[in-house]
Amino acid sequence: MVSKVDHIGIAVVNIDETLSFYTGVLGLKLLGSETVADQKVKVAFLPLGDTEIELLESTDPEGPIAKFIEAKGQGIQHIAFRVDDIEKALAELKGKGVRLIDEKPRYGAGGAKIAFLHPKATNGVLVELCQR
Repeated sequence: MVSKVDHIGIAVVNIDETLSFYTGVLGLKLLGSETVADQKVKVAFLPLGDTEIELLESTDPEGPIAKFIEAKGQGIQHIAFRVDDIEKALAELKGKGVRLIDEKPRYGAGGAKIAFLHPKATNGVLVELCQR
């Protein structure tokens, strides 16, 4: 079902300030950024091998990233796994009794189809499935 780690999402207060560490200190290259209005988030993409780091900045104080930072502080918010067929993967997981946040895929950053699994079903980790 899962073919690789697609990306790791890191919640940050300010992407521009955070980029100085990832690009200036670690030497990663910024591929670009995008705002996903539906998810109330601005995303910066930093490729790393065959995966990437996604920095996530809330565009709304009521958005999920803002709420995450308020509750837990800045840091890793989710891990995304690549799948070939997200609808099939969701149906298979639902059939296994896995609690889903998204029963149907939605639009994500970079033109991907995404869906989240509930952390209560994944031992406390917010898991995203991603089809590109």
